[in-house]
Amino acid sequence: MEFVKVHGSNNDFFILDEELPGQKISDQKLRQLAQKICDRQTGLHGGADGILDITAGHVGTQGRMRVINADGSEASMCGNGLRTVARYLAQKKAQDEFKIQTMYADLDVKAAGEFYPGVPAYDAEISPVSFKAEDLGMHLGQDKLIDQVVPEFDPELRFSAVAVPNPHLIAFVDHKTVIGNKLGELASYLNDGQNPYFPDGVNVSFVEVLAPRKIFVRTYERGVGYTNACGTAMSASSLMYVLLFGEQVQLEERITVLNPGGMVNTIVHQKESGTYYMSLIGNATEVAQVEVDLAAALAGDFSQAKWNATGEQAQYEAFVKEVTEG
Repeated sequence: MEFVKVHGSNNDFFILDEELPGQKISDQKLRQLAQKICDRQTGLHGGADGILDITAGHVGTQGRMRVINADGSEASMCGNGLRTVARYLAQKKAQDEFKIQTMYADLDVKAAGEFYPGVPAYDAEISPVSFKAEDLGMHLGQDKLIDQVVPEFDPELRFSAVAVPNPHLIAFVDHKTVIGNKLGELASYLNDGQNPYFPDGVNVSFVEVLAPRKIFVRTYERGVGYTNACGTAMSASSLMYVLLFGEQVQLEERITVLNPGGMVNTIVHQKESGTYYMSLIGNATEVAQVEVDLAAALAGDFSQAKWNATGEQAQYEAFVKEVTEG
């Protein structure tokens, strides 16, 4: 089977295009494959955060994207992954702007030039947005959570919850807290499948405001754990930044979002109906072309896998160095 190893802000995936000859796979095997190939200890070339599965989309789209996490669970959306699938389909279909079908919405994507020489960027729509507890799978005895202390989570931090459409819990914190252990401790509890507040789990992000229109986001992702970046988390954090820090940033203004894996830009929009959506603009890097034997991969054997690096990662790392070191 053929894959493309990709990443957005070092949030990395294996793209599987089931539209190619001989690439069809059952749902059960797809989930098993994700667990094997993405394992950070025993998977292929250090594993990945998940598999991005491409199939034919319905009328009006150029394809359908499913997100299978490293643990075999399915996520409703992935913003960083969507950008990489946008690039893949743009090259395959010879189009620069189109829609991709995702679990809950057909989302607009388009080429966005280069962030840096050799670092192509894509702009992906992140929507729909909901603050409703039922859409979040949240059980706190209230319909929504916006900038509130939740004693069961922490005695001081103020939390907001928003679905985009996957659920996110966000707190704006100081630098010491954003790099500390509290995020992992809280997120591990909220994703244990037993807690009463988010029984289906939730993505948890701590956000540090660095300057007007500039934030840093660190995320513990449901089904993955700590990740270099989470596109929907950065989008959700940007939305809450606009809503809670109006003196620093407004709708339709470009926000710089730093993350452990690099940097993206976001723009928060509001429709006439009052609903929000975000533009997530960032790299779509293709690391390698990969070939594996399916039976061997399902057995966790990658000894005969073929890995053909593209050379793009070096350019991305140069870009990250410029962003982080100035």
